[in-house]
Amino acid sequence: MRKIFLTGGGSAGHVTPNLALIPELQDRGWAVSYIGTHNGIERQLIGDSIPYYPISAGKLRRYFDLKNFTDPFRVLKGIIDAWSILRRHRPEIIFSKGGFVSLPVAIAARSLRIPVVLHESDFTPGLANKLALPFATHLCLTFPETMEYVPPSKATLTGNPIRRSLFNGDPNKARELCRFDKSKPVILVMGGSLGAVKINQVVRGCLPDLLKSFQIVHICGKGNIDPETAAPGYQQFEYVDQDLPHLLALASLVVSRAGANALFELLALKKPHLLIPLSQAASRGDQVLNARSFAKQGFSMVLEEEKLTANTLLAAVSELWQHREQYCQAMSRTKLSDSVTEVIKVIEAIANSKPVKN
Repeated sequence: MRKIFLTGGGSAGHVTPNLALIPELQDRGWAVSYIGTHNGIERQLIGDSIPYYPISAGKLRRYFDLKNFTDPFRVLKGIIDAWSILRRHRPEIIFSKGGFVSLPVAIAARSLRIPVVLHESDFTPGLANKLALPFATHLCLTFPETMEYVPPSKATLTGNPIRRSLFNGDPNKARELCRFDKSKPVILVMGGSLGAVKINQVVRGCLPDLLKSFQIVHICGKGNIDPETAAPGYQQFEYVDQDLPHLLALASLVVSRAGANALFELLALKKPHLLIPLSQAASRGDQVLNARSFAKQGFSMVLEEEKLTANTLLAAVSELWQHREQYCQAMSRTKLSDSVTEVIKVIEAIANSKPVKN
């Protein structure tokens, strides 16, 4: 059986695309293992589903911190740890989703002449992938504009892998969960795993107007449920995991942040959506760039958070509803809606020492 090691961690965004690849890789005859940190989120998310090998890792920071003087030694130990694991198991290829755990793996793999395929979710390459790129054989990209930041001969546009389970949603289960009827279409509002304070406030501020035409499912983040806004046709959740495919299947429109994972889930499911990206004041600005890229490709309507008010939200929802078929048609025309297949094509081409077809 062919062997592949996956790596990536530090945040859920560096792990969930790997989770999407695992079942398909196994179906194609690959024995899949994972290298991550001892206590990172990747350890929790991977669980016991596949063999897991922990290594030491140091965080890569762009700012001053006393740990910057000690973490290089953790990275060095991580390289030794990864080299020992890879030398013992000799996988054919490494697939790295980024995050600070991935750099020691890429360096160790290069020393053992094991090819490494990186994947970059964001519009601009993250620090870990920038540092790992010289040790990598190929790089998978999520956005076409990212090609400007990397050697084109070393990169392929694949999109961002998403879980196949999202396609198994049952709208009837979601309707029962939310106690909705079939009289009005449904808007799903998602602010990310921690919610989004301003989105929550504005949605609740114009709830009476929204409920005239829609039923609303609002994933508002931990500790953010507001009992005072309870109303027929409005259902709040702090966080949704296993039932998310059902809610997405029920939704006619989606209002969302603009993280890469969320964008490609909406693209694959062909859900008309309004993006409200995390502002540049609160982040390094990649959600804004992600959203603009999707808008340019005709997939998304975008409302920047700085312009978010009850009036602008109501106007955007109304316009999105009127033009929803236009967005669905644009999403139907792209090959990036099946990113799992596109990424695995690259992995297998590199493993077979064949040129990657763009």
